[in-house]
Amino acid sequence: MTKIPGPPSFDGLKRRIASHRQAKAGKDGGHFVRETFCLTRDEARAKAREWFDSFPKAAYWTEVESWRQLDGDRIEFTMRRLPSAD
Repeated sequence: MTKIPGPPSFDGLKRRIASHRQAKAGKDGGHFVRETFCLTRDEARAKAREWFDSFPKAAYWTEVESWRQLDGDRIEFTMRRLPSAD
């Protein structure tokens, strides 16, 4: 009997998707700027406030994109905003 081949490797597809996203990011100015932080609860609040003060929500669509609580009262969160206000 012949052996049935397993599923194909997705490495090539992963590389093509990554290169496409990278090429598209350079052309389109509408992508969001994201930055992830891992801080204590008080420091996290201060950092988020700093972002909202520096990049007002109305102009930059600034928001806390995601967050989670870690051990030791630490918060990991991602802030998102537009690269510029037009």
